[in-house]
Amino acid sequence: MRSTSEAKVVAEVFGTPIVVKGRTWFPYIELGVWLGMAWVAGKGRPDRSMGERLGVGALTAATLLGSEWGHNLAHAAAAAWVGKPMDALKVTWGMPLVIYHNINDQTVTPRQHITRALGGPLFNAAILPFALILHRFSRPGSTTRDVATAAVGMNLLLSTASLLPIPGIDGGPILKWSLVEKGCTVAEADETIKKVDRVVGAGLGVAAGAAIKSRRKFLGAILALFSILALAVGFGLVKE
Repeated sequence: MRSTSEAKVVAEVFGTPIVVKGRTWFPYIELGVWLGMAWVAGKGRPDRSMGERLGVGALTAATLLGSEWGHNLAHAAAAAWVGKPMDALKVTWGMPLVIYHNINDQTVTPRQHITRALGGPLFNAAILPFALILHRFSRPGSTTRDVATAAVGMNLLLSTASLLPIPGIDGGPILKWSLVEKGCTVAEADETIKKVDRVVGAGLGVAAGAAIKSRRKFLGAILALFSILALAVGFGLVKE
């Protein structure tokens, strides 16, 4: 283990150091998701004991969080493939966070920026068909079906929502560097993204309202969160 500033490098993958800082290694999120999924496993299933609920919750939580870890490791793999590794993969509350110290690094070509950003969504898109097959052939009410449902939902979310043109998630850099590749300056691309995000944010807000009205509250909450983030970027309240 070696230290970089105050962060400790605990491993390296695809040429990217995995770092922790203080107690950021502690799996707070994993524990929270486990308990949450244990509650979901028991919802409407009085036949399941507490031990069974915790067991199913552990498997579905591992599926959800493993999909997220795979997403970020795929970013690292894509970055290594184009010869421009990530600066770090920081473990925050037990979950990975991609770190690029210079998001406008001019030594990285627009195509390389795009490829690095596409790594994660492509990984989840590749996993999704297998999750769908598992869901199709698993027995309703079984633990396998619960795991398959978690896999389908998470990989569908990560392969689609991550492509929204919002800075901080994959679609933002993809749109930005596509514009730069076509001749825009970085500043011009950033301004275009703000305009796009104002429209996207409004559209997501309408979709969130429709989802909540149709009693799909969880979907509505996710759409509302992305709507708020897009509008915050669009009106300059949040910067990349």
